[in-house]
Amino acid sequence: MILDQHLARLYGVTTKTLNQAVRRNPGRFPPDFMFRLTMHEVTNLGSQIAASSKKPNRSQFVTGSEMHRNPRFPPYAFTEHGALMAANVLRSPRAVEMSLFVVRAFVRLRRSLAGHAELVRRLDDLEKRCDLQFKVVFDAIRELMTPPEKPRCSIGFKVEEAQPVYRRRPLRRRGQAG
Repeated sequence: MILDQHLARLYGVTTKTLNQAVRRNPGRFPPDFMFRLTMHEVTNLGSQIAASSKKPNRSQFVTGSEMHRNPRFPPYAFTEHGALMAANVLRSPRAVEMSLFVVRAFVRLRRSLAGHAELVRRLDDLEKRCDLQFKVVFDAIRELMTPPEKPRCSIGFKVEEAQPVYRRRPLRRRGQAG
Protein backbone atom coordinates (compact mmCIF):
# COMPACT_ATOMS: atom_id res chain seq x y z
CA MET A 1 0.00 0.00 0.00
CA ILE A 2 1.12 3.49 -0.76
CA LEU A 3 -0.63 6.68 0.32
CA ASP A 4 -1.73 9.32 -2.16
CA GLN A 5 0.81 11.86 -0.93
CA HIS A 6 3.72 9.47 -1.51
CA LEU A 7 2.43 8.31 -4.89
CA ALA A 8 1.98 11.92 -6.00
CA ARG A 9 5.54 12.72 -4.98
CA LEU A 10 6.76 9.61 -6.85
CA TYR A 11 4.96 10.69 -10.04
CA GLY A 12 6.00 14.33 -9.75
CA VAL A 13 2.53 15.83 -9.28
CA THR A 14 0.69 17.39 -6.37
CA THR A 15 -1.59 15.29 -4.20
CA LYS A 16 -4.48 17.46 -5.34
CA THR A 17 -3.73 16.63 -8.99
CA LEU A 18 -3.54 12.90 -8.24
CA ASN A 19 -6.79 12.86 -6.28
CA GLN A 20 -8.51 14.92 -8.98
CA ALA A 21 -7.44 12.40 -11.64
CA VAL A 22 -8.80 9.59 -9.45
CA ARG A 23 -12.15 11.35 -9.01
CA ARG A 24 -12.40 11.99 -12.77
CA ASN A 25 -11.80 8.29 -13.56
CA PRO A 26 -13.82 6.34 -10.96
CA GLY A 27 -14.24 3.28 -13.19
CA ARG A 28 -10.47 2.79 -13.32
CA PHE A 29 -10.10 2.56 -9.54
CA PRO A 30 -12.22 -0.26 -8.08
CA PRO A 31 -11.97 -0.98 -4.33
CA ASP A 32 -9.18 -3.52 -4.81
CA PHE A 33 -7.05 -0.81 -6.51
CA MET A 34 -7.63 2.04 -4.07
CA PHE A 35 -9.57 2.93 -0.93
CA ARG A 36 -9.85 5.83 1.48
CA LEU A 37 -8.45 5.41 4.99
CA THR A 38 -10.82 5.78 7.92
CA MET A 39 -10.23 8.52 10.47
CA HIS A 40 -9.28 5.84 13.00
CA GLU A 41 -6.60 4.49 10.64
CA VAL A 42 -5.32 8.01 10.02
CA THR A 43 -4.93 8.75 13.74
CA ASN A 44 -3.27 5.35 14.36
CA LEU A 45 -0.85 5.93 11.50
CA GLY A 46 -0.17 9.47 12.70
CA SER A 47 0.55 8.27 16.25
CA GLN A 48 2.92 5.57 14.92
CA ILE A 49 4.86 8.20 13.01
CA ALA A 50 4.95 10.50 16.02
CA ALA A 51 6.11 7.66 18.30
CA SER A 52 8.90 6.66 15.93
CA SER A 53 10.27 10.18 15.66
CA LYS A 54 12.03 12.09 18.46
CA LYS A 55 10.78 15.44 17.22
CA PRO A 56 7.51 15.07 15.29
CA ASN A 57 6.90 17.54 12.52
CA ARG A 58 3.45 18.39 11.09
CA SER A 59 4.64 17.36 7.62
CA GLN A 60 5.43 13.86 8.91
CA PHE A 61 1.85 13.10 9.82
CA VAL A 62 -0.35 11.20 7.40
CA THR A 63 -3.00 13.90 7.66
CA GLY A 64 -0.75 16.42 5.91
CA SER A 65 -0.02 15.33 2.35
CA GLU A 66 0.37 18.95 1.43
CA MET A 67 1.24 21.28 4.26
CA HIS A 68 -2.42 21.90 5.18
CA ARG A 69 -4.53 18.92 4.15
CA ASN A 70 -8.19 19.22 5.07
CA PRO A 71 -8.66 16.74 7.96
CA ARG A 72 -12.23 15.99 6.79
CA PHE A 73 -10.81 14.09 3.82
CA PRO A 74 -8.54 11.23 4.84
CA PRO A 75 -5.90 10.09 2.32
CA TYR A 76 -6.33 7.41 -0.31
CA ALA A 77 -4.30 4.21 -0.10
CA PHE A 78 -3.33 2.57 -3.41
CA THR A 79 -2.46 -1.07 -4.06
CA GLU A 80 0.19 -1.91 -6.66
CA HIS A 81 -2.55 -2.17 -9.31
CA GLY A 82 -3.94 1.21 -8.31
CA ALA A 83 -0.49 2.78 -8.43
CA LEU A 84 -0.02 1.52 -11.99
CA MET A 85 -3.48 2.73 -12.99
CA ALA A 86 -2.68 6.15 -11.51
CA ALA A 87 0.46 6.26 -13.67
CA ASN A 88 -1.70 5.58 -16.72
CA VAL A 89 -4.24 8.27 -15.80
CA LEU A 90 -1.74 11.01 -14.94
CA ARG A 91 0.01 12.93 -17.70
CA SER A 92 3.20 13.96 -15.93
CA PRO A 93 6.49 12.89 -17.56
CA ARG A 94 7.47 11.00 -14.40
CA ALA A 95 4.16 9.07 -14.36
CA VAL A 96 4.63 8.09 -18.01
CA GLU A 97 8.19 7.00 -17.24
CA MET A 98 6.99 4.85 -14.31
CA SER A 99 4.24 3.29 -16.43
CA LEU A 100 6.79 2.32 -19.09
CA PHE A 101 9.06 0.93 -16.38
CA VAL A 102 6.29 -1.36 -15.09
CA VAL A 103 5.38 -2.56 -18.59
CA ARG A 104 9.03 -3.38 -19.29
CA ALA A 105 9.26 -5.22 -15.96
CA PHE A 106 6.30 -7.40 -16.98
CA VAL A 107 7.97 -8.18 -20.32
CA ARG A 108 11.15 -9.22 -18.48
CA LEU A 109 9.08 -11.37 -16.13
CA ARG A 110 7.45 -13.12 -19.10
CA ARG A 111 10.89 -13.80 -20.63
CA SER A 112 12.13 -15.26 -17.36
CA LEU A 113 9.08 -17.53 -17.23
CA ALA A 114 9.91 -18.76 -20.72
CA GLY A 115 13.39 -19.58 -19.40
CA HIS A 116 11.68 -21.40 -16.57
CA ALA A 117 9.95 -23.67 -19.12
CA GLU A 118 13.38 -24.45 -20.61
CA LEU A 119 14.61 -25.39 -17.14
CA VAL A 120 11.69 -27.80 -16.70
CA ARG A 121 12.50 -29.47 -20.03
CA ARG A 122 16.16 -29.89 -19.07
CA LEU A 123 15.19 -31.29 -15.69
CA ASP A 124 13.01 -33.89 -17.41
CA ASP A 125 15.92 -34.92 -19.65
CA LEU A 126 18.26 -35.17 -16.68
CA GLU A 127 15.76 -37.21 -14.70
CA LYS A 128 15.47 -39.74 -17.53
CA ARG A 129 19.23 -40.27 -17.46
CA CYS A 130 19.64 -40.58 -13.69
CA ASP A 131 18.95 -43.42 -11.26
CA LEU A 132 15.84 -43.80 -9.14
CA GLN A 133 17.77 -42.58 -6.09
CA PHE A 134 17.57 -39.02 -7.42
CA LYS A 135 13.84 -39.26 -8.07
CA VAL A 136 13.07 -37.90 -4.59
CA VAL A 137 15.27 -34.86 -5.26
CA PHE A 138 13.63 -34.20 -8.62
CA ASP A 139 10.15 -34.52 -7.10
CA ALA A 140 11.08 -32.05 -4.36
CA ILE A 141 12.44 -29.57 -6.92
CA ARG A 142 9.28 -29.87 -9.03
CA GLU A 143 7.10 -29.31 -5.97
CA LEU A 144 9.03 -26.14 -5.17
CA MET A 145 8.71 -24.89 -8.77
CA THR A 146 4.93 -25.24 -9.02
CA PRO A 147 2.99 -22.31 -7.56
CA PRO A 148 0.18 -23.18 -5.18
CA GLU A 149 -3.26 -23.20 -6.75
CA LYS A 150 -5.65 -20.56 -5.53
CA PRO A 151 -9.16 -21.73 -4.72
CA ARG A 152 -11.59 -20.61 -7.38
CA CYS A 153 -14.48 -18.40 -6.41
CA SER A 154 -17.87 -19.41 -7.64
CA ILE A 155 -19.62 -16.99 -9.95
CA GLY A 156 -23.22 -16.02 -9.46
CA PHE A 157 -25.36 -16.44 -6.41
CA LYS A 158 -26.77 -19.44 -4.65
CA VAL A 159 -30.30 -19.60 -3.35
CA GLU A 160 -30.65 -21.54 -0.15
CA GLU A 161 -34.36 -22.32 0.19
CA ALA A 162 -36.44 -25.41 0.71
CA GLN A 163 -38.11 -27.18 -2.15
CA PRO A 164 -41.52 -25.52 -2.80
CA VAL A 165 -44.59 -27.60 -2.05
CA TYR A 166 -47.17 -27.58 -4.82
CA ARG A 167 -50.75 -28.49 -4.00
CA ARG A 168 -53.30 -29.59 -6.46
CA ARG A 169 -56.69 -28.00 -6.18
CA PRO A 170 -59.64 -30.36 -6.37
CA LEU A 171 -61.49 -30.20 -9.66
CA ARG A 172 -64.90 -28.54 -9.62
CA ARG A 173 -67.76 -30.49 -11.02
CA ARG A 174 -70.19 -28.99 -13.42
CA GLY A 175 -73.20 -27.56 -11.81
CA GLN A 176 -71.48 -26.98 -8.49
CA ALA A 177 -71.32 -23.39 -7.38
CA GLY A 178 -68.23 -22.35 -5.78
